[in-house]
Amino acid sequence: MTAETFYTTLKSAFEATLAEHHIGDEAVEVTCRALSPEEAIGSTVRRDFPILTGKDVMIQARFRSSLGQAFTQAPLAFQGSLSQVLAADLVGDPHARGLYIATLNAVTRELGLCEGTVHCRTQGPELCAGDMLTYLRTHYPEKQRIALVGYQPALLEMLSKSEYQVRVLDLNPDNVGQVRFGVTVEDGVRDYKSVALEYADLILCTGSTICNGTITDYLELSTPVVFFGTTISGAAALLGLKRACFAQQYG
Repeated sequence: MTAETFYTTLKSAFEATLAEHHIGDEAVEVTCRALSPEEAIGSTVRRDFPILTGKDVMIQARFRSSLGQAFTQAPLAFQGSLSQVLAADLVGDPHARGLYIATLNAVTRELGLCEGTVHCRTQGPELCAGDMLTYLRTHYPEKQRIALVGYQPALLEMLSKSEYQVRVLDLNPDNVGQVRFGVTVEDGVRDYKSVALEYADLILCTGSTICNGTITDYLELSTPVVFFGTTISGAAALLGLKRACFAQQYG
C-alpha cells in the first residue's frame, strides 16, 4: 500500500465518520500545541524515552472537551477550524500530518470511538509495559520472535526479560547500534527486511509510524502487527488496525 492510498483511505473514513455524527460542516475550533516533556509524560523513572531526548515532540489537539495527542518530529502550533484541518496535505506535509492525526484522535475520543488518546505519565509507562506482557501472553502465547518497531525503553526492557525473543528497529541514528537491555538497536530502514520480514513472527509497532509516514511498511504483511501507543488511537478505530494500549488507565 502506498502512502497516498493509506492517507486517502484514512481521510475518507474520518470524513464519513464526521458526516455520520452530523459535524462534517460544523465550524468547530481546534487548538493544537506542542507539549513540554513534563506535560507529555510526567516525571518518569527512566530518562531515555524519545520525548525526553529531544528527537520527537508530543503535540496535543483539543476538540470540544476531548484531547488527542500525536508523537511527531514535525510539531505545529495551530488554532482554527476543523475544516482547515481536514484540508491538510497528509502525504506531502509532515507538519500538517501531525496536526491532522492529533485532531483525529481528539474528535474520535469525543465521539466515544476510541480510548487512550492521551499518553500515560510518570509511572504509567512502566505499568503499561507489564500490561503489554500480559496482553502478549494472552493473545500471542505461541509467538516466539518479536520485532519491536520504535525504541520504547520500558517495552524493550520488559521483552528482553520475558520468554520472548526480541529485536528492535529504530530510525534515530543516536539509538542505532547501541546495546539496550542486552539488545542491539537496529536500523529501521537498512535492517527492516531482515528483522520485520524474515525474523519476526509478531511485530509490535509504534503508532507514531502514522506521523513519520513509515506505517505503510507495516500494513498488509503476512506477519501479525500490533500497534501500540496513543498516536494511532483514532486511525486504528476507524480502519480496524490491531492496537494494544493501556494509556487510559494511567493518563
